[in-house]
Amino acid sequence: MLTRSLSTLPAHADELRDLDAALGDGDLGITVSAGCAAVIKALEGLPDDATVADVLLSAGKAFSTANPSTFAALTGGGLLAASKVMAGKTSMGKAEAVEIGRAVAGRIAERGKSKVGDKTVLDALIPSLDVLESSTGTAAELLAAMIATAQEQVDATAGLQSQKGRAAWVQERSVGHADPGATAYLLFLAALQAAFKL
Repeated sequence: MLTRSLSTLPAHADELRDLDAALGDGDLGITVSAGCAAVIKALEGLPDDATVADVLLSAGKAFSTANPSTFAALTGGGLLAASKVMAGKTSMGKAEAVEIGRAVAGRIAERGKSKVGDKTVLDALIPSLDVLESSTGTAAELLAAMIATAQEQVDATAGLQSQKGRAAWVQERSVGHADPGATAYLLFLAALQAAFKL
C-alpha cells in the first residue's frame, strides 16, 4: 500500500515545484519525486518479515539522501526518529500511527526549529494527528478525517507569512500561497487513501 501511494506522488511534481518556486528555490517537486523513487526501491529490498521499524528506517535513509534539500533532511530525519519508537513492532494500528506521526513531527520541529503557525508542514501534520488521536472509526474513516483537517490547514497556511527557511526571505510576499511542505503531506495522505481503497 505504501509503495502504491508513493508511486503516484511524482505526478504532482510540477504542482509542488510551482508552489515552492513562489516561496523558495522550487526544488520540492524534485525532492518528492526522487525521494519517493528511492523509498520504493529501498522497500523492495526489505525481507518479507521486515518490522515496522525496518520499513521506517529504510524509508528515512532513502528519502533523506535522495535529494540534497531541507525538506528531504527533515522528513528523512523524522522517519528515522519514528523507527526508534517502533522498535520490535510487526504490525500497525491507530496507536502506532499516532506514535509514528508524533515522532516525525517532533523531530521536524526540533531540527527545523519550527512550530505550528510558522507556515511549514507542521501546520497540516500536527492538527491531522490530533484528529487521528481523538477520533474513532474505521481506518478509512480516520484517514478521511485526517485529510479533511489537513486540507483545512493547508488552505489556512495561505494566509500566513512564512517564518522558516528560504520562504521566510520573501516575507510578506509569502502571504497568499499555501505552504508547499504542508501541501506535499496532504497529497501523501490522499495517495494513501487512494491506495487503501484498492
